[in-house]
Amino acid sequence: MLYQSTRNNEEKVSASEAVLRGISRDGGLYVPEEIPVLDVPFETLKGMSYQEIAYEVMKLFLSDYTEEELKECIDKAYDDKFDTKEIAPLVKAGDNYYLELFHGPTIAFKDMALSILPYLMTTAAKKQHIKNDIVILTATSGDTGKAALAGFADVKGTKIIVFYPKDGVSEVQKLQMVTQKGENTSVVAIHGNFDNAQTGVKQLLADKELEVKMNEAGYQFSSANSINIGRLVPQIVYYVYTYAKLLQKKEIAEGEKINVVVPTGNFGNILAAYLAKKIGTPIGRLICASNENKVLYDFFGTGVYDKNREFILTSSPSMDILISSNLERLVYLASRRDDKATKRWMEELKEEGRYTLPDSVREEFADFTAGYATEEQVAGMIKELYEDTGYVIDTHTAVAAFAAEQYKKDSGDTSKTVIASTASPYKFMKSVMTAINPEYENSEDLELANDLSKVSKTKIPEAVREIMSASIRHTRECKVDEMKDCVEKILGI
Repeated sequence: MLYQSTRNNEEKVSASEAVLRGISRDGGLYVPEEIPVLDVPFETLKGMSYQEIAYEVMKLFLSDYTEEELKECIDKAYDDKFDTKEIAPLVKAGDNYYLELFHGPTIAFKDMALSILPYLMTTAAKKQHIKNDIVILTATSGDTGKAALAGFADVKGTKIIVFYPKDGVSEVQKLQMVTQKGENTSVVAIHGNFDNAQTGVKQLLADKELEVKMNEAGYQFSSANSINIGRLVPQIVYYVYTYAKLLQKKEIAEGEKINVVVPTGNFGNILAAYLAKKIGTPIGRLICASNENKVLYDFFGTGVYDKNREFILTSSPSMDILISSNLERLVYLASRRDDKATKRWMEELKEEGRYTLPDSVREEFADFTAGYATEEQVAGMIKELYEDTGYVIDTHTAVAAFAAEQYKKDSGDTSKTVIASTASPYKFMKSVMTAINPEYENSEDLELANDLSKVSKTKIPEAVREIMSASIRHTRECKVDEMKDCVEKILGI
C-alpha cells in the first residue's frame, strides 16, 4: 500500500514514510493509492476485542509494518491507560447509540489515535533508519494538544511543540496542557485562533529553509494533527468496532445499515467514518454536525467552501474551526484523484478564502448530509437528554445529537443511529452543568466536578483529579507571526 499526495499524484511513499513526514513536500495530504477492503467478515469481527479489530483494519493501510510491529504498537496503545477494557463503549440513551470515545488518559476522542501514534512513529523511524530526533509540531483547538503531549511525553528520540489559541479553549483543556510533564514537551499560547495556529504549523512543516536548518541540528518535523495518516487510520477502527458490537449485541441484523453522526471540526473523525464505509462497513448516511461556525454545513449545501466569515467562540471549542484540513482528502477522492484541481482549490482557499466545486465532484458526496446547532440548541439538547434518560453528554456530542434529531425529523429516516461522543462532559463542566441548571452559571469549571459526578452517576476521571493539584509548567506565549522564531528558540537552533 503506497500513499500519494493530494496535490501531486507522482509523489508516492510507503505508509511508514507517510507517518513520519505527516505532510507531503508539496503541502498536500497523504491518501492511500487505493482504498482496501476488509478481508474478515463481520460474523468473525463481532467476536473480537478492540485490539484484534484494530489489527485487522490497520494492517490493510499500514502494510509495510510487520504483523509483530503492528500488534506491538496496538498492545502498547490500548492498554490500562484506558479506564475500560472495552476501550470505546457503546451506550444506548433514548433512540440513539453513543460511541464513548473519551475513556483514554485525556478524556477526549483524540486518545484513540494519539495513544498509538508515538509507537507507529518510532517504529517508522527505525524502519526508515532515521538518525534525527523527530519534532512533533501540532496545532490544537483543545483536545489534540493534550492527547499528543501525553502520548509523546518523554518518548525517546522525540520532542513535541503544541500551539493553542490563548482564548479559544476551555479552562480544563488549558490546564491539561500547561501542566503537562515531560522534558521533551513545550506548549505555546498564540495570540490568535485555531485557524491561525493550524496555518502557521502547516507553513512551518513546508518551510524548506527551516528544514535544512533543523537537519543540520539533528532534527526533523512531523505532525500529530489529523493531517497525519498515522492519526487517521486508527480512527477508522472504532467505526468498524461499533458495527461489530451492535451485531454482537443483536441490535442490528448483519448487513443492516446504520447512520453515523460526528461533531466535526477538522474533518478527520468523519473522514475516518467515510473510510470505514468504503472498506466495507454497512454505514448509510454520514451526518456532519457543526456548531455556529457552520462552514461545513454551508459547504455540503452549496458546494462552496467559504471561510470568509466571523470566527465564533462557542461552548464546543474543539469545533471552532473555519479551515477543515482533512476535507482536502475527501475533495481529492471525490474529484477522482484530480491532484491538479485539488491543488488549485486549496490555493484558492489560501489566497481568496474560498473555492467552488463543480457538480460532478459534489455528486460524490451522496453519502453525506450536514446539520448544525446553535448555542441555545446545544444547551437544550444536553438538558433534554438528561431529563429524558439521565445520560449526560458534553457540548460537542450535543451538537451531534441535535443534528441527528433534526435529520430524523427532516428525512423520516429511521435507521439505527450512532453518535460519536467525542469528549467527556468533565472537560466542559460549566457549560454542561449550566445547561442542566442555570444556577451554575457563575461557578468555575473545576468547582463543579463533584456536582457533575452526582448528576451523571459517574466517577470523576483521573485526568480531572490530576489537574486540580498540578503546577503550571508552560507559560510561553507568542504572536502568530512569531511561531517560527518560537520553534527555533525552543530547539536552540
